[in-house]
Amino acid sequence: MTVFDLLIDYIQSGRIHLDKFRFTQPTAYHDPCNYGRKAQMRFGHGFFEEPRWILSQCMKDWRELHPTRMDQVCCGGGGGTLTTGYNDERIFYGRKKMDQIKGTGARMLVVPCHSCHGQLNNIKEHYDMDALQVKYLWELVADCLVL
Repeated sequence: MTVFDLLIDYIQSGRIHLDKFRFTQPTAYHDPCNYGRKAQMRFGHGFFEEPRWILSQCMKDWRELHPTRMDQVCCGGGGGTLTTGYNDERIFYGRKKMDQIKGTGARMLVVPCHSCHGQLNNIKEHYDMDALQVKYLWELVADCLVL
């Protein structure tokens, strides 16, 4: 069972209830390489629709980055590059992702990957996007819980 399966089960079964109107700022979703393309190529199932469905339960309106799904651009943080010392390289490789985000006007980016989360938080200042809020998918779910 993945975190996607667990969250979908909790939402569909009514175990948790979410407020779709808690966040109204422009938000985009990033497909991580490992959950998307690599999972599709290695296991025959990329996690593309599951996180989007979950996100749609948390927000009324969110935006896709382009390209999307199997054609999504890597954030530059794959393989844990944040800890490798190749800072100039990972900042450079993240430029396409930051351009995608800028293109949507998003003020919040939702990701389900630790490497992506760390990378994007780390490089946003290099691209004059300090105000961009990067949230884990499950963090967004927790923030939208109706208690």
